[in-house]
Amino acid sequence: MADAANDKMQYDRMMEGALRSVVREALGVAAAAGLPGEHHFYVTFRTDYPGVEIPARLRSRHPEEMTIVLQHQFWGLEVDANQFQVTLSFDRVHETLKIPLAAITAFVDPSVQFGLQFPHVAASVATLKAAPEKSLGKKAETPAAPPADAAAPAAAEAPADASARVVTLDAFRKK
Repeated sequence: MADAANDKMQYDRMMEGALRSVVREALGVAAAAGLPGEHHFYVTFRTDYPGVEIPARLRSRHPEEMTIVLQHQFWGLEVDANQFQVTLSFDRVHETLKIPLAAITAFVDPSVQFGLQFPHVAASVATLKAAPEKSLGKKAETPAAPPADAAAPAAAEAPADASARVVTLDAFRKK
């Protein structure tokens, strides 16, 4: 019987792809119709992941990882097969962020106590930085300018709710 280290099927990668499709679909719903009811998202991502485009001032404050909140005030949310783009307000300045889905380390919707974690993204950052010639997907169009008088929450940490349901890939791996 083959062990996980020699798994030619790479079920862990298949599972991660399936879980990332949940994130992509949730973001897609929000992009198409807004967030229904009390739904809101905490999205944590690696800022040093290849293909992440954020302003230099945010990258200097968050050199490795950052959490954004999509709740009441966000603009131009666009989602494609490989990345999403959104405009948020940071210190009353509107900034557009482009984030590959593969850069996401956690996705939480506290309104329904749902969360996903992708703990192996950090390990893959070093590998991807070593091979920058690989394309991470086509560029998305720049969203329409947000209203000048609007403000949105900048960055926040996901609440540590012990009752929240978080699915991790490690739960399915052989020890």
